[in-house]
Amino acid sequence: MSATSDPVEAAIAKESVRLAFVAALQHLPAKQRAVLILREVLRWQADEVAELLGTSVAAVNSALQRARATLASKDVSAAARPAELDEQQRALLARYVKAFEQYDMDALTSVLHEDATWNMPPYALWLQTHEDVRKWCLGPGIGCQGSRLIPVMANGSPAFGQYKPDPNGGLAPWSLQVLEISGDKLSGITFFLETARLFPLFGLPAHLDH
Repeated sequence: MSATSDPVEAAIAKESVRLAFVAALQHLPAKQRAVLILREVLRWQADEVAELLGTSVAAVNSALQRARATLASKDVSAAARPAELDEQQRALLARYVKAFEQYDMDALTSVLHEDATWNMPPYALWLQTHEDVRKWCLGPGIGCQGSRLIPVMANGSPAFGQYKPDPNGGLAPWSLQVLEISGDKLSGITFFLETARLFPLFGLPAHLDH
């Protein structure tokens, strides 16, 4: 978002970005959602997005165009409200949160489809299969052990603010997790690391004491 001295304009701009993010969670497939958020929320250049996703600039521009067309066809507006999660989906998310916070790999992979994907912009991380997820969590991602997940106020959208242990005490922001549900399990998780920009959009605190 561009800076503005007008608080009304700033509020409108903030709501527009929040709305675009929530709308993307609801209506777009994974790649289009990633492109839209990276390009229009985080303001990445097309070549940067292409490098991260391992694709071409033309493919990025095409995905962005399709994403915009989809959202336009859905008539997304500030008054729109995503569909409510049903009881089964809420139970699935509760199982995920418990498994992630306890860092229980058996429980965590049990809520994932075998071909579920994890990715983490801006890193070129792409995990697929339970084995990949387990190896990453217990290897490079071990710093996430002891994390706490806070659900965002996104009208039922399956997303969480993740805070991981801070060496200086308490818990520091790490990612905004966006979950994809397919059937009775999770089919994908994207960890957006631009917490300084994204957390304020959802009213998430800058730090947790415990």
